[in-house]
Amino acid sequence: MSTIKLIHIDEHPIVRSGIQLMLASTDEIEIVESVKNVDAFIETMKHHPATFAQIVMLDIYSPNDLEVENIRRIRKAYGKLIILVLAMYSNESFIVKSIKAGAKGILSNQTNRNEIVEAIYTLRNGYEYLGKSITNLILNGYLKRPNAGDGTQHEMTQLSLRELEVLKLFGEGMPNQEIANRLFISIRTVESHKTNIMKKINLRTTVDLVKFAIRNNIVEI
Repeated sequence: MSTIKLIHIDEHPIVRSGIQLMLASTDEIEIVESVKNVDAFIETMKHHPATFAQIVMLDIYSPNDLEVENIRRIRKAYGKLIILVLAMYSNESFIVKSIKAGAKGILSNQTNRNEIVEAIYTLRNGYEYLGKSITNLILNGYLKRPNAGDGTQHEMTQLSLRELEVLKLFGEGMPNQEIANRLFISIRTVESHKTNIMKKINLRTTVDLVKFAIRNNIVEI
């Protein structure tokens, strides 16, 4: 695999240096540019070809509409660049707005080096990535929403976080191998999760499983 080239945006020089040092031991990831803000990033990109980098990691300290607009600016100006957000503080509304604005990956301040590397590889391979704490926040928010009286809310609460992740990916049409690759688990584990999901929510076939995911807004169509 070729080297993944990344641009890092953070207003604090010490943080930029820390991320550079943190990823230095990963041979396949190279930070090709480190800048203080989105304006500096756009100015830098004027002097480089479109293939200069594949991923831009944007550190956000205050989740507000201005930062969402910055994500949108990057997406509009450089649509092929994959945007990874590292949010020092996040809420469900900001996460949803960031994804709609063009972010393909979101990590929280609870992340670590291994998860950052995992996110970068996942994004490079063409998938979206939500950090574990971000996923937990979104799914917990979903589980707290009232359902339309069809009894599925109780069924959903029976599923573990990992089972919900498998259900979402399966509902999006991913085969077992892709789900295994995405979640870094074995195919046998994926199959085991599917079996447990179907037992817990009383489904008989895999088609029923997809319909359940769509009906309960776990995936959008």
